[in-house]
Parts: sequence; C-alpha cells; structure tokens
Amino acid sequence: MRFWLYSSLFVILAGAASGQQASDSVAPEIGGTGQVATSEAVAEAQARKAEGRPVEAQDWMVVAAHPLAVEAGAEVLAAGGTAADAMVAVQAVLGLVEPQSSGLGGGAFLVWWDAKSGAMTTLDGRETAPLEATPRLFQDDQGQPLQFYDAVVGGRSVGVPGTPALLQEAHERWGARPWAGLFDRAITLAEEGFAVSPRLSASVAGDAERLGRFDATARYFLPEGAPLQPGAQLRNPDYAETLRALATEGARVFYGGEIAEDIAATVQSAPGNPGVLSEVDLALYRVKERAAVCAPYRAYEICGMGPPSSGAVAVGQTLGLLAPFDLAGSGPESPEAWRLLGDASRLAFADRGKFLADTDFVPVPVKGLLEKMYLENRSQLLNGGVALPEAAPGAPEFDHALNWAMDNSIELPSTSHISIVDSQGNALSMTTTVENAFGSRLMVRGFLLNNELTDFSFRSHRDGVPIANRVEPGKRPRSSMAPTIVMAEGRPVLVLGSPGGSRIIPYVSKTLVAVLDWGLDAQAAVDLPHLVNRFGTYDLEAGTAAEAQAEALQAMGYATEARDLTSGLHVIDLRGGRLQGGADPRREGVALGQ
Repeated sequence: MRFWLYSSLFVILAGAASGQQASDSVAPEIGGTGQVATSEAVAEAQARKAEGRPVEAQDWMVVAAHPLAVEAGAEVLAAGGTAADAMVAVQAVLGLVEPQSSGLGGGAFLVWWDAKSGAMTTLDGRETAPLEATPRLFQDDQGQPLQFYDAVVGGRSVGVPGTPALLQEAHERWGARPWAGLFDRAITLAEEGFAVSPRLSASVAGDAERLGRFDATARYFLPEGAPLQPGAQLRNPDYAETLRALATEGARVFYGGEIAEDIAATVQSAPGNPGVLSEVDLALYRVKERAAVCAPYRAYEICGMGPPSSGAVAVGQTLGLLAPFDLAGSGPESPEAWRLLGDASRLAFADRGKFLADTDFVPVPVKGLLEKMYLENRSQLLNGGVALPEAAPGAPEFDHALNWAMDNSIELPSTSHISIVDSQGNALSMTTTVENAFGSRLMVRGFLLNNELTDFSFRSHRDGVPIANRVEPGKRPRSSMAPTIVMAEGRPVLVLGSPGGSRIIPYVSKTLVAVLDWGLDAQAAVDLPHLVNRFGTYDLEAGTAAEAQAEALQAMGYATEARDLTSGLHVIDLRGGRLQGGADPRREGVALGQ
C-alpha cells in the first residue's frame, strides 16, 4: 500500500464502558489489554519516522503529537473538511490522550493562511489574568517572589482558558464541516477508553506527588494510589460530557452556566493555594485577532504570532541577525554555525526579556526590534569568532519614552503543536498549551486547568523600574509559542512550530535554518540534535551528536551542559509540488497525508 493512501480507522478497545455520566468523584475504569487496531497509514508513518524518512502526500496533511489525534484530523480532511475543521478534532483528542500538554482548560495561538483570499490571520486564544489579580500575585507578604511550584500548583496560577473560544472562532471563520460532528471521535474515545501511552504514563509518574494533592486529579491519574501504567485502558466520561455540551451548545456553554461555575469554584477553593478567577472573568473572555508579525529571511518571509507571544519577534530577530552570514556554506556539523545561532538567540532573548509583553497593556517596539538597520547593527556583535561575553538588550526605535526592567519569568516546557494543510490549500499552524506539565494540577469536568499566569514575571519591579510582563488584571502573559508559516512568492512553503517552553524559539529558528539554509528535508530537520543557547550556557541534547560539539564550543568561550531537550516539532514542507511532513521523534506524533 502506498503510504499516502489514508485508510479510515476505528479504534477497538477492551473494557468498553457504559457511557453513563460520571462526576469528578468517579475514578477511571482501567483494564483490558490496551491494544489498538492501528491503520496501515499510521503504522507506516511510525516506521518512516523511526527510519528518518519524511511522509509525502499530494492533497492534504496533518501532523500532531499523538496518533489518535492525527487520525481524528485525517478523517475530517479525507471527508473534505478544512484545516480549521481538522484542528478542532485534533485538539479535542489531544486534550484526552495528552492532557499534560494541552486541553480545554488552556490556551493557544493560531496562524492561518487562507488560500482563497491570500490573507494571513493570527488569532490569540491566550489565557487572561482575572480581574482581581494584582502585580503582587506571585509574591509573599514581604514582596519576594514565590518559589515556582508554590505558585503553580493550585488556583493562584489559573488564567481564564481560551482554547474552547478559539476552536469556535476558527471554525466560524474557516470551517466547512458541521461543528458537532468534529467532537465525535474524542467523545467515543473518552467514553469507551484509550490506551495510556508510555509518555503519558512517564509524565504522571514523574509528577505523582503534585498530582496527588487534589482529590479529583489523584483519582484520575493515580487510581488506587499508583500512577497510570502504559497500555492501561483509561476512560474519561466527564470529558465526554463536557465535549458533548460543547458540540451541542458551542463554546458559550464553557464560559457561562454550570461549567463556568465549577471552574471558578475549583480555582477559588483549591486547598492551600486558592485563586481569584471568577465566573465574571470567564464570561468576559474573548479571542483576539492580532496583526501577523512577518520578518524577511533570505528569499522568504517568516510569519507568526506577535505579542503577547514573543515567538515571531524573537525568531524573526534571530534569523535577521544571521542573515549577513553564509550558513549554507557551513552546515550542521560546523561549530561556527552553532556559535552564530547561539549568540543570535542570546541577543534576541535579551530584547525579549526587556521589551515583550501584552501590547494591550504595554507599548512594544515590534517594528523597531525587526527593523533592518537595527538588526544589521546588532549582527556586527556576532563577528569575532568567540562567544559574546554578555548579551544585553539593544535600543530599538521606539515611539514611546518608556523604560522597562528585565523580566525574570520562568517558562518550563510542556505544550503541543499542530500543523495542517487541507485539500483547498489552506494552511494552519497552532501551538496549544496548559503551560507546565499538567498545568495547575486542578481537574474539573474531565480536563485540567492551566497554570498560565506563571508566565508573568513574579517580580513587578526591579530597582524601582516596572517590568513589562508583570501581572495586571485582564492582561495576557507573555509566551514563547511560535506557530509559524513561511511564505515565498505569496504562498506558504513551510508550516511548523514546537512545544518546549522558552526553548521553542531556538527550536523553531534552528529548524528554519536546517530547511532553508542546510537543505534538510522535513524529517531530517526535526531529527537534527538540539543545541540551544538563550542566556549564555550552551545546552546540548544529551545522548546525541550535539555533545560532540562541546569541546569546540568551550574553546570559543561557552559553558556547555548536556541535558534532555524534548521538543515536539511538527513540520509540513509545501515546496516541490507535494506535501512533505516530519514529526518529532522525541514525542509520539506522526504525519498523515493523502
């Protein structure tokens, strides 16, 4: 069978449940063999990924972080649905099978290129701070920042979720299939059960103590007091009921009525660390359309999400700083290429730490940060062949006389990314998250609530100077998510993005260099070992060829550290008259196409 022929799949699971509605007080049913009847397409996609070969297709393609979610999207695309339709189906399943990374209780950024109009649109479904939040939300009685997990675990860190509203907004703008049917696969899996993946099991085991602090969360992830095991059959009837309500009544059911009451009550009554999110905050939530941020690189235009995301600005700055240098002539084996990538990233992060925040609250010099002369002048700092002794923020052109202090917010890796191209030629790139793995660890109606507010700076001021990314009521915290669509001659040529906390920016930048400068195919680009430098120390992906660069980088003046770097890059390359997909081997995702 040729790979790109997609065969429809129906999941067959042991231990099917009755479908009776359950509350948070009911533990999941676990049992059976955990076997899944997998389509030939998925099996071959997994084989190609293991062999380092990309998936190729002609008509449509979807790449996401779990095979069951990819299959849900593929079914929609095969039936003539748009990328927006498929995204709804993919996200609904991801929230079930990969709850540590994204879900209804989180938020997302979406970049859309419309084939009919030729227009690029970005939608901000980022979580917002409650109206009762203050700049001292994450400080103790003495005004000192809380320890990270003291802030994360519980209600204090929960922002108003944006994902349900974003799903509906995207579908209303660009969907073609009936809304209600897009949740069918996720509802079936939630009611009948799905096999716990090794990654989910390992994530639960690694976070068992924090997950065990809240009764509903513990009953779901730690049945009988033990972490979920790989292959166990897991049901989530509460999630099925929530999805059924969304399918029937739309996103408004999430932001008012019983679901909103339960969310607010769960946050405000969280033992030991209550929050201030209210039903009013949920009722006021709106998705925002933002101007796309595009930056030139070689013969391409790199487009993505602007503030409150720092992703497109920092990726655009990194590549703009690299533009004067011949990276194509060096290649991925060159320590000099990694020196340039690393220090360009450091300079971008220095500007990010000072200037980037929610533009509804803080003037941000986006144009100044990406202005050609500013980047050309900054790129001269990369001359010399040795590591920069320090990477300080620059002085971009700014039409407001404001002075901001450096941010110190912590952004740990979790999140998930979806890339889709449909048969009509539309392209979608969406990065979706609950922030830290398992978010706030609070569970309500079958889904986890985010801890997105900890993406704000815990400090409100430094030496009397305010920090741009401080907490304020109704504000959206800065993000590093970088859903990206690369354009050439007015059409998309690459669709990509990644999870990974603040390392998302160098993951995406490196992958763009790998494809556009080094000529790697989609799978080879995501397979490439990671070398990441944000703040001075060069992180080298442990157990990979990246570690061989340590001696050369140290000779240039860098401190190096080998560590796990778990990206989740999902790439679709549209060049050459075909679709070519790559799924990150560090996670469980696949690419499917036809």
